[in-house]
Amino acid sequence: MKKNIVITGTSRGIGFQLAQQFAKAGHKVIALSRNSEPLVAVNNENITAISIDLTEESDLAKAGKIISESFKQVDILIHNAGLLVNKPFQQLTSEDFQKVYQVNVFAVATLTQNLLPLMKAGSHVITVSSMGGIQGSMKFPGLAAYSSAKGAVITLSELLAEEYKEQQIAFNVLALGAVQTEMLEEAFPGYKAPLTANEMADYIYNFALTGHKFYNGKVLQVSSSTP
Repeated sequence: MKKNIVITGTSRGIGFQLAQQFAKAGHKVIALSRNSEPLVAVNNENITAISIDLTEESDLAKAGKIISESFKQVDILIHNAGLLVNKPFQQLTSEDFQKVYQVNVFAVATLTQNLLPLMKAGSHVITVSSMGGIQGSMKFPGLAAYSSAKGAVITLSELLAEEYKEQQIAFNVLALGAVQTEMLEEAFPGYKAPLTANEMADYIYNFALTGHKFYNGKVLQVSSSTP
C-alpha cells in the first residue's frame, strides 16, 4: 500500500536519499528543507519539495497547512533534520544552544503537533537521534549542545509514545552512530565513518515502513561500534 510520508532535512545526506527511495517505490513524499533545490532537480512527481526554515514557527505552520492540503493523512513522519555545533563548552553561546535545540528538539515537537491531526492508527513517527544522546554512550568533547539536544528528543519521543498509544500512533527513535554525511565532514573534517548515507537510508526506509509493528516508544541504537 502506498504511503504519505513527510521527511525533514532532505537537501543532502540521509534525507536526500530517503526521499528518493520512497518516491521511487511509489510513495508520496513531502520533503521539508531550507534548500529545496536538490530534490526539485531530481524531478520525481512523487516528491513535493518545500523550502522552510525549521527554526521559524511561521514556516512550520506554513508547512503544516501545505501538508494538510496535500495529504488527507500522514502515514510516516521522519524527523531527520539536524544541526550540529562543534565547539569547546566554554565557547558555546546561549545562541548556539538555542539554534541547536530549535532544530533538534523544538521543531520536532512543533511539527509533530501540527501533523498529529492527520495521523491515524498505524501512523509511525521516527526521530533520527544520535548515539551521543544515549545515556552511558561514549561522548565527544565539543558536542555539549548537540548531544544534550539529541538526548532531549529521545525522552520526548518516549513520552509521546505513551501519550498516543491509545490512538495507536507509534513513536520510535533511531540513535545513529557515525555516518559519512556532509554534516559529519563539516564537524569532524577527515574522519571516515563506517556507513554511507545511502546504506543508512536503506535501513531507515525499511524501519519506517515496518518498525511500528514491532516497536513503540523504543530507542534503537543503530551503531556497530561500542559502547
